[in-house]
Amino acid sequence: MAADRRRFFARLEELGIASTTVEHAPMFTVEQSQGLRGSLPGAHTKNLFLADKDGRVALVVAKEDTRVDLKRVASRLGLGRLSFGNPELLAELLGVTPGSVTPFALINDPEARLTVVVDAALLPFAEVNCHPLENTATTRIATGDLLRFIRACGHEPLVLPLS
Repeated sequence: MAADRRRFFARLEELGIASTTVEHAPMFTVEQSQGLRGSLPGAHTKNLFLADKDGRVALVVAKEDTRVDLKRVASRLGLGRLSFGNPELLAELLGVTPGSVTPFALINDPEARLTVVVDAALLPFAEVNCHPLENTATTRIATGDLLRFIRACGHEPLVLPLS
């Protein structure tokens, strides 16, 4: 069974990761969420759940304004042409719905079935913002803690320039 927000926040606490969460109306796109920028410091992310025709899957965690070159990402990862993964696969692997894709959902993939790519453009920021498994809130943690969380979920993030 997929982790819920309660289990996610308990995991952050187990790892000693401090966080701040702000509740808001559901946000499905970067454009919708840009209205929150003044009240939420740190880098804001867009998260892409991608698959190739052979069923290999990647989660790309990018700075919200990065223009992700999918051909370049596929080439760097040794994957075929990437497209957005379907909602059923997203639910199966990460336990979330479209609009709620987040690196925090890696808590639901202990078998590390996905390749995780983190945008190098996020690293200069002290903090990053991501949805806490639902798109009705935003959780801010230290950028280094995001990488630590990803590793604690059994994934080694590949930090790459994405544009």
